[in-house]
Amino acid sequence: MTSYRRLAHAPANRQFPGRMISCLMSAALRGAIRFYQLTLAYFFVGACRYEPSCSAYAAEAVARHGALRGSWMAAHRLCRCGPWGGAGLDPVPTKLSCQSVEHA
Repeated sequence: MTSYRRLAHAPANRQFPGRMISCLMSAALRGAIRFYQLTLAYFFVGACRYEPSCSAYAAEAVARHGALRGSWMAAHRLCRCGPWGGAGLDPVPTKLSCQSVEHA
């Protein structure tokens, strides 16, 4: 019979390594977006047709949905932000579904 008192307990704060990598990638992407906002965005003031701007949208999407999905959403938004696209209010969705992205 095995006694549970002899088994070593795992640390309570141990996390899956993928979560840490995702957080690091997300922070790196947000840092790159912030660097763009402070340096190069000055030359493109007023170029975005949507509200919030594409860089603010990208930063919020990466922060809310993670590095991979957030960067995909930002790339999708950049493709829509052109002379052939629409304009107006386009917030980051709180919940991402395949239908909302395909028909947007």
